Amino acid sequence: MVSPTSIPHPKRLSSATIKQRMLKQLVCSDAPEEALRHRGFRLIAGVDEVGRGALLGPVVAAAVILPEQIDSLARAGLTDSKQLKASNREALDQQIRQVALSISIAEIDATTIDQVNIYQATRLAMLAAVQGLAITPDHLLIDAMRLDHPCAQTRLIYGDALSLSIAAASVVAKVYRDNLLQELDSLYPMYGLAAHKGYGTPQHKRALFELGPCALHRRSFAPVAAAWVRSTALQQSVKPGLPFPSDKQEISL
Repeated sequence: MVSPTSIPHPKRLSSATIKQRMLKQLVCSDAPEEALRHRGFRLIAGVDEVGRGALLGPVVAAAVILPEQIDSLARAGLTDSKQLKASNREALDQQIRQVALSISIAEIDATTIDQVNIYQATRLAMLAAVQGLAITPDHLLIDAMRLDHPCAQTRLIYGDALSLSIAAASVVAKVYRDNLLQELDSLYPMYGLAAHKGYGTPQHKRALFELGPCALHRRSFAPVAAAWVRSTALQQSVKPGLPFPSDKQEISL
């Protein structure tokens, strides 16, 4: 007889893994846009953001107005940027830019994020992206938010995995922000930004612990705030007359 204790329990999946599996089952199409066109809307802007959970750098939003015929993007596998490989995102970014009627990108820096909180900063970035469009939209399709904008709006949960317009905004914003963090890596190479794009990976948190935050870190975020307190304490403990290490120097403990 087999003892109950000898039967292995199935591996418990993390909530993030469960969510990713669920998102992969969703179908990204122009169904939301078609429903709006039946109601008379024609210039529909998809709006999305990236970088909301990062510890460093701006939150970036994009607004994209696609033409009605976007079969090529659907066939190319356009969907939520988080589900795509970097090479696929970059190829799709080029395709989107070739066919889009209008594209606008906006970013809100870390200082403003700390001042107004990340939720409000995200809304500000999305609003600025919409306002920057060269063509005035008559409807906004937004991933899970509403904006302080007079245009008619539809708030679509998991919109970047359901709507091709929102997915296009997701890809454009992601490629833009990744390229920006790649450039910032040359200014702050000790944090490894090229690899993690400012998100809270073990590598990034370890560098924060050892070096303290730089000017681009979001100091209202808990891991950065803790690193700031620690680096301040270390600075105060340095003997008078000895220089404290700069952002680009390691602290020897």
